[in-house]
This record gives sequence, structure tokens and C-alpha cells, in this order.
Amino acid sequence: MADPTYTPPAVWTNDTENGGRFASINRPTAGAREDKDLPVGEHAFQLYSLATPNGVKTTIMFEELLEAGHKDAEYDAWTVNISDGTQFTSGFVGINPNSKIPALLDRSGPQPVRLFESGAILLHLAEKFGAFLPTDHKRAEVLSWLFWQIGSAPFIGGGFGHFYAYAPEKYEYPINRYAMETKRLFDVADKRLGESEYLGGADYTIADMATFPWLAPFVFGTIYNEARTFLSIHEYTNVERWVKQIAQRPGVRRGRIVNKAWGEENEQLLERHSAADFAGKNV
Repeated sequence: MADPTYTPPAVWTNDTENGGRFASINRPTAGAREDKDLPVGEHAFQLYSLATPNGVKTTIMFEELLEAGHKDAEYDAWTVNISDGTQFTSGFVGINPNSKIPALLDRSGPQPVRLFESGAILLHLAEKFGAFLPTDHKRAEVLSWLFWQIGSAPFIGGGFGHFYAYAPEKYEYPINRYAMETKRLFDVADKRLGESEYLGGADYTIADMATFPWLAPFVFGTIYNEARTFLSIHEYTNVERWVKQIAQRPGVRRGRIVNKAWGEENEQLLERHSAADFAGKNV
């Protein structure tokens, strides 16, 4: 049965009553809504984030850098609760005018450097530490897969995830549209991982760090209700091999719980300031 027809008005206006789960914080305007500073720790890197698929990319990168022996990659991680609007404070907007997590302040140089957008953060850290990004001809392949993921995420999250799990009403057309695109993206990854151990080639890189947090929850069945069954995720055997392989990495196991504010208590770490914070956690 087709969805009821919606006729757009001549001029769009914001309808918060029918805005769904995030209507209380979504507005068609940018900028700070509250004058409030962010907390600051002792390390050169100050991360403000939440353990969503986009947020986890950065914490995995930091933990992988530390696991690889880059001691200067120590960081403070502060949880930004996007449900209560912390991302709209003046302190956060000062780092990310787009008011989305993750946001990073790099104070390791003579002048503080603000970074927003997960792909930009991963690329900045990879170049700064000379890690997880090739410098030869393979660099282009890695960057292609990195930006493939960055461009694909809105179809999976804001598209499929929103209409399948969060929208106040279920409509056939948008669910089918984004289910098809999500499955196509899984198929792209599955075919690539059938010919290569990792997305960028033989080595684990920032392309894998960016993509893993989005694909892994579907494989493990921990995102968007019954999405694993609905999308027949079991069909993507190469993706499953890759996900389970990466999930065992110590840096990934730690990075996945930083700034996590839900689930089992031993898998939550609201703030991270040193390796000692992982004591007693399921990593």
C-alpha cells in the first residue's frame, strides 16, 4: 500500500510537534543557545564526543595510536550528551560551528587547532603521528575508502536508521529507499573485503577505523532495533569476517566504550583521562 501523499506548502516552516525523537533539539538555525564553557583537562588533545558510530571513530584512533606506542597521543575525552543540547553551548560551538560530535581541540602546537568532522580528525591525527595512513601510492586508495564512508554515513544513519527506528510514523517509501541504499553499501564493502583484508589494502588504516563503527553494530545486532534481521546482514560474510577481526583489537575494544553513556556499566566510560580509567571495564 502506498504512503499517503504529502503536498509540500509553498514555504516550509518548522513543525516541532511532528519532528520525531529529536524534535526538542533540532532547529533550522545554527549557533550557540547557551553561554557555557567546556571542561578542559591536562593533555594536549581535548575530545568532546559521544560513543555514537561517528564519535567512536576518534576514540578508536586515539587508543590505536597509544597501543602503537605514540605516547604523545594521550587525550582527555569528555562526554557530550546530544540529547540535552550540550552541543549547542558556546564552548562547543566555538570548536564546531556545526554542533555535531566529535569535536577536537589540538593544543600540541604553538597555537590551538580546532577540528570537527570525524574524517578531518582522523586525517589530522594520522598525518600528525605518521600512522595508519600510507605515504606511497596506496594513500589514494585509503583516502578513497575513508571518504566513501564519510559520504555514506548519512544514508545509513539519517536515512535508514531514522525512518526505520526513530521516525514517529512508519512509511514504506523512505524505509525501502534507505534499506536499499544501506544494503548496497554493505555489498560494496563486502565485495571489496572479498579481495582485500582491509578496505585500503593489506594494512589496517583510518579507512577501517571510520567504517567499522558503522558496520559493526549491524553485524552484532546492536543498532536500529531489528535492523540485522530486516536487512539480512548475515549475507555479507566478508564484512562479518572483517568486523570480528577488528573488534578483537585492544585499541578498538577500549575506544568503543569511551564516552559511552548506555548499556552495561562495565562497558561505559563517560570520561577518559588516562589508561587507568579502563580498570574494571570490559575491554
